Order: sequence, then structure tokens, then C-alpha cells
Amino acid sequence: MITTTVHPAPAGAATALPTLPVLRSEWIKIRSARAVLGSLVAVFAATAGITVLTAAASGTSEADALGEDRLLAAFFGINFGQVAAVAFGATAFASEFHNGALRVSLTAVPNRTVLYLSKVAVVAGLAFAVGQITGLVTFLGGQAFRGDHALSLSDPGALRAVFGSGIYLMLITLLASGLTALVRSGTLVMGLLIPMLLIVPFVVGQVVGGGMGFMPDRAGQLVMRSEVGGSLGPWTGLGVAALWSVTALAAGWFAMRRRDA
Repeated sequence: MITTTVHPAPAGAATALPTLPVLRSEWIKIRSARAVLGSLVAVFAATAGITVLTAAASGTSEADALGEDRLLAAFFGINFGQVAAVAFGATAFASEFHNGALRVSLTAVPNRTVLYLSKVAVVAGLAFAVGQITGLVTFLGGQAFRGDHALSLSDPGALRAVFGSGIYLMLITLLASGLTALVRSGTLVMGLLIPMLLIVPFVVGQVVGGGMGFMPDRAGQLVMRSEVGGSLGPWTGLGVAALWSVTALAAGWFAMRRRDA
């Protein structure tokens, strides 16, 4: 179990906002946990690596070799990278609920809201940074193998898709984080979210019809599409995904404030 020392704030200086020492301690926890840090690295490796390998294998034979929507196809590996994002968000929070780690954290940071928001801020910041790097490398790396069929950053929607893909990965991470704080089990959250993201849309999508368009993955990935149909646009779709994440984080915060350590 990893412990960090955070000096409590002076009397009368209580605040509900994260402070630099608490943020630093949360970063140390993530950096020191190989499984958590490894899952963050896997977000980049899976998304960019699979996209580049698939683009290289398909070559320049057909414009729609990776999918009908060429812009979305430029982020082919994000379907695998989101699994790593779930793992990162879940493991980053699950470590607090093993072997009395939460009691140790609350000893250093008695204010549960400060502790929770600090962890959320660090996880979100790391996921955002890695997501933006991943989106750019994925797009440029994959298109380098597409020859005359390659898209460029100047093409309509390309910059939006690159930026939005990073936001999407961050939102999936935070969705997993909030649910883990709610149920106190990273394994359970991964066991629920990963099938929901990878399997459920293809199994029940046709049965429930348009309702699946409001699921976090379907809605969030609209920001990477060149053509969008239905009631949601690229940014409103990302907004729906954000609503899922905010709701999960709020539920996790409520659970953390109410339950015993």
C-alpha cells in the first residue's frame, strides 16, 4: 500500500477545493502504482498502435478500407483505447478501497470532498493530456499509410475530431472513476463497462433503436464523425457523454461522503 504525507491546512483554512499538496500526493499515488500508470500508457498504445497497424495493413487500396466514415475510421483504435481508459479510471480509484487505504488518506486529508475532487482533478488532467497526445498521434500516424486516401488536419472536421477524441477518452475515464467510487470495486466496474462499450451496442442496438444513440460511447464518438445523423450533433453528443460522466462522479462523491471508510 502506498502512503503519502500531506500536511493538513492550518486551522481556519478549511476549503472544499483541491490544494497543491493534495494534488501532488494524488499524482504520487498514480505514478507509484504500476497497474494504474500502465493502464494510462495503454490508452495511448492501444489507440494509436492499433490504428497505425491497421492502416498500414490496409494500405492505400480503398478509401473506405477502415470504415465508411473516413474521419471516424482515422480513430479505429479508440474502440480498444477506451477499454484502457476504463481500466485507468477504475484502478486509480479502486486503490483507495483496498487494505484500509482510504482511512490513511482521510487521516492526511480529513475533508472528503477535497480528497475526492483532488483525485478527480489529477485523473482528469492526466487523461486529458494523454488523450490529446493520443488523438493527434493516432490521426497523423494512421493517415501516413493511407496514400492518396489520407486525410489531413485541414480537412473539414479533422481538428474537431482530434481534440474531441481526447475529450472522449477523458470522459470515459471519469465515468469509470465515478462508478468505482460509487460501488468501491474496480473489478466490478470494468466487468460492467467494458461489455457495455464493446458488446452491448452491437447486440441490442437494433432492438432498442435510437435510444442507443444516447449511450456514452455512441454519443461521445459523434465528435469523430464527418457525417452525423439523428438528434445529436458532434458537440451535443459529447455533451451527452459528459452528462454520463458528471452523473457518475456526483454519485461517487455522494457515496464517499456518506459511507464509512
